[in-house]
Parts: sequence; structure tokens; C-alpha cells
Amino acid sequence: MKKAKKNRGISELKSRYGYLFTTHWIIGIIIFFALPLIQSVIFSFSKIEIVGGGINMDFIGTENYRQILFADANYENWLSSSITSYLYSLPIIILLSMSLALILNQNFRGRLFFRALYFLPVIISTGAVINLIFRTTSNDMSNIGVSDAYSANMISVDDIVRLLDIQGEAAKYITVTISKIFDLVWSCGIQIVLFLAGLQSVPSSFYEASRVEGATKWEEFWFITFPMLSRVTVLVMIFTMVELITSERTTLIRNVYSMMRTGNYDETSAMIWFYFLICGGIMAVIVFLFNRFVTKRYE
Repeated sequence: MKKAKKNRGISELKSRYGYLFTTHWIIGIIIFFALPLIQSVIFSFSKIEIVGGGINMDFIGTENYRQILFADANYENWLSSSITSYLYSLPIIILLSMSLALILNQNFRGRLFFRALYFLPVIISTGAVINLIFRTTSNDMSNIGVSDAYSANMISVDDIVRLLDIQGEAAKYITVTISKIFDLVWSCGIQIVLFLAGLQSVPSSFYEASRVEGATKWEEFWFITFPMLSRVTVLVMIFTMVELITSERTTLIRNVYSMMRTGNYDETSAMIWFYFLICGGIMAVIVFLFNRFVTKRYE
């Protein structure tokens, strides 16, 4: 009895320490995330006027949403462009990061160097570093793709597609994918790290048993590697979708931020929330289908 009471006391003490160490994080979330989030929702249903002493806010219901959906000539194009970019980038980033993680997980000389090399974009993409690197350019790196910055029109993607005789929607998809290949690789850093962590958690005894049974590398991937990475894949999908939705290179986000700088906080809040609702719905459907038809199957 005394031993159980002692163990319970240690658990309660650890729990208190846990709450103590996360208190500052919880306070920061409330002040810098939750309250601005609620304020943004209120702005989307209000008419905002900037005055000398602050702002005047009048509740107007769903008028801002009617304005952006039925009166604004640009919002529909921004929305469709952003969602299209979101949908075509997601599978490519996941497949590319998984493929690179599989390569970097192999035992070869210099793999630590290459692992660090693929993570460099995550470090370089911070605002201060990227501004320092591209200070001599005439373009703002937050408004253009990395592909445009590096290729400088040296590669003609249209000529490549025309040479391969690809037409229709497939040609359009391949053209956009190839032209943004630097952007896609640039966005794979954290995803590669997550996949590497998942690969290193797979017991080596599984592969040893498969080799004894005469399994090929292809069979090892589909019957061992991919099933063991299903949970990690869901995590990578959610992280990638959030990153794509909130990226400043997204057409809608970029234009909305420009409008906010002029003091337009009501319609822009409605634009952002309607965009997030659609992307959130797409995210929920993708995760549900993956869990239903992939994760559950392997379980």
C-alpha cells in the first residue's frame, strides 16, 4: 500500500512539473493565436473602419462573404488557383520526400552530408536568410517561386512537353510540375526528416525474414515499409497540407496580405476563412479516405 501511494505521489509530481513547463506555451497560444483567431472571425462578419483612436466595428452578418463570392471579380480566380496548386503539389511532395527518404536511409558513404543538404532549404527559407541571399535581385522572393529564381528562363518546359508529344490536361499538369520542381524539392525538408524517423523505427528483423523468404525490394516496400509508414504518412500529409495552405507563395494568401496592408481587414478576413474552410474540408476528406482505404487495410 505504501509503495502504491509512493508511486502515485511521484506520478502526481511529474504531472505538476509537466503542467508547469507547458504553462508558458499555453499562455502564448492563448494570447498570440487563440485571441487573434477569434478576432479574425469577428472581423469577417463586421464592417471595419480605421480611425485615429483605433477601429470602428459594425456587425453586418454575412455581407462580406456575399461580397467576395458574388461581387469580387478576382476572388474566384485566386481561390481556384490556390486550391489547384494545393491539390497538385500535395501528392508530388509526399512521393518525392518519401523517395528521397528511402534513398537517404540506405547505408552509403556521405549519407549524413546529403541528409543535411536536403534539410538546408528549411534553414535557408527563414525570412532573414532568404532576404540576405536575394537582396541583389529585383524580385521579392516571397512573391515568386524558387524555380523562377534559379532557372531564370534557362529551361523551356513547354519545349520538353511538346517534344514528348503530350497533350490535354496531362500536358498542363506535367508543365506545372516540372516548372515548379525546385519549389517542390525546396518544400520536402521536414517531410524527409519525418519519413527517415519512420524508416528507422522499422525493425530490421522484418527485412531479414523477408530476404530469407526470397522477397524482392518491391515486395519489401509494399508489404513492410509502406504499411509501417502509414501513420507517419498521415502526419506528413497533414503537415504538408497546412504548409501549402498557409504558404505566402499561394496566390490567394499573397493577394490577401497585400490588401491587408491597405487597412482592409473585414473582406480579407472573410476571404481567408472561406479559403480555410474549403481547404480544411478537402484535408478532412483526404485523411479520412487514406485512413479508411490504406491504414485500416494494413492494420
